[in-house]
Amino acid sequence: MALEPVTFHFLAKFYPENAEEELVQEITQHLFFLQVKKQILDEKIYCPPEASVLLASYAVQAKYGDYDPNVHKRGFLAQEELLPKRVINLYQMTPEMWEERITAWYAEHRGRARDEAEMEYLKIAQDLEMYGVNYFAIRNKKGTELLLGVDALGLHIYDPDNRLTPKISFPWNEIRNISYSDKEFTIKPLDKKIDVFKFNSSKLRVNKLILQLCIGNHDLFMRRRKADSLEVQQMKAQAREEKARKQMERQRLAREKKMREEAERTRDELERRLMQLKEEATMANEALMRSEETADLLAEKAQITEEEAKLLAQKAAEAEQEMQRIKATAIRTEEEKRLMEQKVLEAEMLALKMAEESERRAKEADQLKQDLQEARESERRAKQKLLEITSKSSYTSMNSSTTTLPTDLPSFNLINESLSFDFKDTDMKRLSMEIEKEKVEYMEKSKHLQEQLNELKTEIEALKLKERETALDILHNENASRGNSKHNTIKKVSEGSSLYLA
Repeated sequence: MALEPVTFHFLAKFYPENAEEELVQEITQHLFFLQVKKQILDEKIYCPPEASVLLASYAVQAKYGDYDPNVHKRGFLAQEELLPKRVINLYQMTPEMWEERITAWYAEHRGRARDEAEMEYLKIAQDLEMYGVNYFAIRNKKGTELLLGVDALGLHIYDPDNRLTPKISFPWNEIRNISYSDKEFTIKPLDKKIDVFKFNSSKLRVNKLILQLCIGNHDLFMRRRKADSLEVQQMKAQAREEKARKQMERQRLAREKKMREEAERTRDELERRLMQLKEEATMANEALMRSEETADLLAEKAQITEEEAKLLAQKAAEAEQEMQRIKATAIRTEEEKRLMEQKVLEAEMLALKMAEESERRAKEADQLKQDLQEARESERRAKQKLLEITSKSSYTSMNSSTTTLPTDLPSFNLINESLSFDFKDTDMKRLSMEIEKEKVEYMEKSKHLQEQLNELKTEIEALKLKERETALDILHNENASRGNSKHNTIKKVSEGSSLYLA
């Protein structure tokens, strides 16, 4: 009988309060990101719909890099699991509609590397009410069924039907002692005016697990509020150096990419100019051929006109000779004289007409000779322009060949290609100050983030199916309407009385 394979999941036992500050190594951050992402998708951590869309956009940025409309076309997220099924079922929205909203936010994350996108994901996720909370079923002294939540901030007591809002909280810095005997667990507050809280769990094994979580989280809580050990300081310094190195490497690659794009644009422009010059050369060559044909036609026509003018001059001379002959042989009779005069008049008119036609033809021949001269001048200019264009084309071809890009990007020889990263103490202090500044900027940015989330919530509210809302959806909406968040809720309930649970 074959045994089924056993799957082991290695998960983080203790959650950081501030992921950006505490997750020093990139691989640790990546594995923790995968764990939190799966818990949100599996609905072990409640996430409101609008926040889940924003988280999905950061997950897409981490996986696919910068948004490119030519690559990331409609449907590219069809096979991705990005939203909890509860969120998908809660709205009358198609997968395409969800993808459109995720992509709109995804496009805004341009320039973020994978580790930066994952960290933005975790910075949002760590503010979710159920983030990092381990829940255990317990009973108080009266036998009331409750839930005990253990997380990085302290111990929290919940109603079984409400895992979002604790009834009371015990921050780690307000707990004096935690102990258990058999199945009874005791929490002694630091303030002696507050009653000791006791509860029972179902199994001794569960009590041991609760105590382990309490000891570990309390130790981390106190350690976070002390100066970092030398080892941690060294790890953080190395992480900052690595982050700075990667940032400079990304900037270098961005510069090389920009240079490559500019060189490609220059090459394309040169190729376009070369094609333009070739077209101009072709047109000039055609114009030259037309000019040569026109010149040949004009020369032929001028020759014909000149011959016609000579012929007309010859005929006019013959007519003049005929007129003289007629005059010499004039008949003396009046009738013959009259007829002779008439013939002489007709001959004179014909001679005059022939002379005028001969003169017109001579002028036309002169004009054709002038047109021929202009055509030959135009032909000369066309040949000269063709010669200039041909010389430009050869020069452009030489420039194009010299600016042709290598296909392999690393062949760019940059002066600053091999840089040494020598970070001094002043650099470390500066980076530390920048991290603190980023934390302040993040707090300011959270207001804008909340506005974006509210805008999306309003946009999709009309498509919500109210009957499909879960109890956690209703509780979250009630908390949101009261302006309650994870941290201020814990602060409020920790200031309250424990008599409710005694």
